[in-house]
Amino acid sequence: MQNYTLEFNRFRLELGPETCIMGVLNTTPDSFSDGGRFDTLETAVAQGLNLAKGGAHILDIGGESSRPFSGSVSEQEELDRVIPVIEILVKEIDIPISIDTVKSNVARAALNAGATMINDISAFEKDPAMADLAAQKDVPCVLMHMKGTPENMQVNPDYDDLMGEIRNYLNARAQFAMGKGVAKEKIILDPGIGFGKTVEHNLVLINHLEQIIDLGFPILMGPSRKSFIQKTLNQKEKTSINMDNVKMEYGTLAAAAASILRGAHIVRVHDVEKIISFTHIIDAIRNA
Repeated sequence: MQNYTLEFNRFRLELGPETCIMGVLNTTPDSFSDGGRFDTLETAVAQGLNLAKGGAHILDIGGESSRPFSGSVSEQEELDRVIPVIEILVKEIDIPISIDTVKSNVARAALNAGATMINDISAFEKDPAMADLAAQKDVPCVLMHMKGTPENMQVNPDYDDLMGEIRNYLNARAQFAMGKGVAKEKIILDPGIGFGKTVEHNLVLINHLEQIIDLGFPILMGPSRKSFIQKTLNQKEKTSINMDNVKMEYGTLAAAAASILRGAHIVRVHDVEKIISFTHIIDAIRNA
């Protein structure tokens, strides 16, 4: 497995020897898994503290849902949801904070408030100024593959060459970012599980992750509580499993394990405390 060192601000993360855990903090009322659970300042801060205490290496804070068929929110509403949370947490936790947004003004405000990383599900396409900001601030950035937009990405997604198209897209977006002055060492690629992909697409993507790893960048995978897990379990067990069922966590652990064994450097999850011991065992096996 190729190892990488991610250096930013006062933080340094070694990617490869041990799986890096990115904890998800959605300050939204409508996210697919935890919408409405942490949409007040008090609940969001408390969850951020819990994720850091649970062992997260990075805290990813987002104020706009990207669940299938979701619409966008105004820039001001997104700022109101995330900036106060970041301002408090940056003083309380000693791990890097990532801002999950497609808007450069939101990212800029978040970085000014103390965040040190950008997670852009549009890979700098939605707002090209995001690349200039990432270069100017010299912060790590996650560039994700998504076919379509959250509003339409799950309407019959189709590929002629699934892995080839995802690989080519991510490579093109990485080249775009570097062309704007973003250092290669600051770029992380996310193949986008669940973003414009069927159940089968997601399974194939995890199983053939080496085709993305070959591009030469750290890889982030976000399988946590995704609907492909629910649909696969429903089909295999011939029942109906809701998102709160503990089997969704088992499925997340399985997908995370497969991703790590296929070479993922970072896994983005909602339940950090459950996965941290799990990844220690997976890492020990992988490194044996």
